[in-house]
Amino acid sequence: MSVLVRILVAASTLAIAVLIQNYRHLARDSSLPQVQLNEYWGPGNGAEYKENPAIVPFDISVPPELISDLSEQLERPLKLPPPLEGVNFEYGFNSKQLQKVVDYWRTKYLPKWSEREQYLKQFPHFATEIQGLRIHFIHVKPTNADGKQVLPLILLHGWPGTVREFYDIIPLLTTPNEKSDFVFEVIAPSLPGYGWSEGASKQKMGPAQMAIIFRNLMLRLGHEKFFVQGGDWGSLIGANMATLFQSNVLGYHSNMCTSNHPLSVMRMVLTRARPSLFLSKNNADFYPALPDLLLHIITESGYLHLQATKPDTIGIALANTPIGLAAYILEKFSTWTNSNYRSLPDGGLTERYSMDALFDNVMIYYLTNSIATSQRLYYEAFSSAQRDLGLDQVHVHVPTGCARFKHDLVHATDAELKYKFKNLVHSAHYPDGGHFAAMELPQVLYNDFVQFVATVRKS
Repeated sequence: MSVLVRILVAASTLAIAVLIQNYRHLARDSSLPQVQLNEYWGPGNGAEYKENPAIVPFDISVPPELISDLSEQLERPLKLPPPLEGVNFEYGFNSKQLQKVVDYWRTKYLPKWSEREQYLKQFPHFATEIQGLRIHFIHVKPTNADGKQVLPLILLHGWPGTVREFYDIIPLLTTPNEKSDFVFEVIAPSLPGYGWSEGASKQKMGPAQMAIIFRNLMLRLGHEKFFVQGGDWGSLIGANMATLFQSNVLGYHSNMCTSNHPLSVMRMVLTRARPSLFLSKNNADFYPALPDLLLHIITESGYLHLQATKPDTIGIALANTPIGLAAYILEKFSTWTNSNYRSLPDGGLTERYSMDALFDNVMIYYLTNSIATSQRLYYEAFSSAQRDLGLDQVHVHVPTGCARFKHDLVHATDAELKYKFKNLVHSAHYPDGGHFAAMELPQVLYNDFVQFVATVRKS
């Protein structure tokens, strides 16, 4: 028996030693990968390419014939399957509600397109050429900023959003607040392949490469140091900017905080498997148990698998079917704002947004024919080329802030985030709101971001 005990003790000791060694290996800071800071993404081999650094005003006006053609398409009879009895948005976009939505688009939104176009033009739009691509951005400087320090800020959107998400928060950011001694100069670019920014002509344009483009954009605008804020893809691109360019980023703030560090993933599984051991009662409902989390992921991630494997197939279908495009995009503004909206007859679309705001966003995709190019980002983000960079294992020492809105798709605890973000100075949980926080609750997001910046400046 004593021999068996000794064997068990020895085996247990060895197992613990292996775990400790692996933990130390995983916990250590990885070195930054070698990345190309001027990689060419335009057509052809770029051998004769000479970048034009000019920053020019960009006209987002739409040819009238595009609007007329869209109106004609929406006049055609719809061939919609009737929904199942007693079903609202549980199976996707309810066809009865889609009929009403299309009617609004055709009879109320399009007739006032000139008004909506002027609304979209209210901020200064610019474009510049970076690494072979036209990059579009909104650039708003504060007025009456006497006595305030002006801080550069880049706002990054995601999919299926556009810069339209920021139209209500930009005035808050660029208007001096008597409670703070700073105000922001806002740069809000369209991601490459989204809206008015050109998509790459070559493979491997992932979040890391977009992070490089946007750092180059900020340098071109004269900002060596700047703040970064983003959600959805903007969160991941922003995290990559904070990882690759830690001397440039003053602070990184996200409203969809995640970490794919191996220890973060392990901690997430443990936390969700035994929530009572790791979570306080105050915010436990932000972090569903593992079975509920997996069910939620399965329910909401079908689009992700499709776009990460065959983005062009679905992109072609949506580009040639405006009604399908609207249903595909607006369904996300329903269930990603609040998953409980699946049980509402109208999907809760106007619970937090106006139909005009929703269609502004759809129109940007439609008029720029950018749905397919936007979806390619999923393919590139999950590619081996992106994983091989190893950015998830590189520690971020830039001051980091996290604002969690209750109904967003995913949340990470502070304990999970700190394996990668070593300087998490701000963390908040909000009992309301969802995935599109800047568009849904701009004042709440603004207040949180200002609090984060104030904390960074004090430290």
